[in-house]
Amino acid sequence: MKTSFFYRNSLSIVFLTLFVCAMIAQTYFGWQERLAEYQEEAGAYISLASYLKSGHFIAATLENFQSEFLQMALYVVLTISLRQIGSAESKSLDKPEEVDRTPVPHPDAPICVKKGGWRLHLYQNSLSIAFAVLFILSWLGHLYGSYKSFSEENLLKGKPPVGLGKFLTEPQFWFETFQNWQSEFLSVASIVILTIFLRQKGSPESKPVDSPHMETGK
Repeated sequence: MKTSFFYRNSLSIVFLTLFVCAMIAQTYFGWQERLAEYQEEAGAYISLASYLKSGHFIAATLENFQSEFLQMALYVVLTISLRQIGSAESKSLDKPEEVDRTPVPHPDAPICVKKGGWRLHLYQNSLSIAFAVLFILSWLGHLYGSYKSFSEENLLKGKPPVGLGKFLTEPQFWFETFQNWQSEFLSVASIVILTIFLRQKGSPESKPVDSPHMETGK
């Protein structure tokens, strides 16, 4: 059956489109908020180009990115060995799973599977490694942006500069970090638990509508 490019890639296209739209909205309203602060504190103006390089924009963006990547990294790793009876998001409690089988080279297998050795070992953990690297990079980016924003605010208010070490003892960065982490942990717990009892016909994230509540997996 021949399908269109959009049909074959519609899930990623729609989510990327939503991301771009939300990013544009965040940028605009964040700029307006920062502009109001600059005008109130110093009667100054900040251009959109300057705002995009500001700590306010960098911190606001990357503090969300890092929590999302942490969520996905933990979810990928913890679902290897942890279980939740009845959840569509859990592996079976007692039956072997297809994802646990030993990779076998075949004509359509990824090249790392065909090569074997260290390439295969790296590839079979590549998803969790990618999310872990993205988390670390975005966490460092958030730290940089938050520190820069803190320094910009001090400068705007005529306060003396503060070193990075001193900044890490301030509550601002850690508040930004944990307010995002807790929401991500709650969202994962929600889908794990709610899929035990609730259904959505047609969604791969749900069990079949007529499945028993205590049936684990899809």
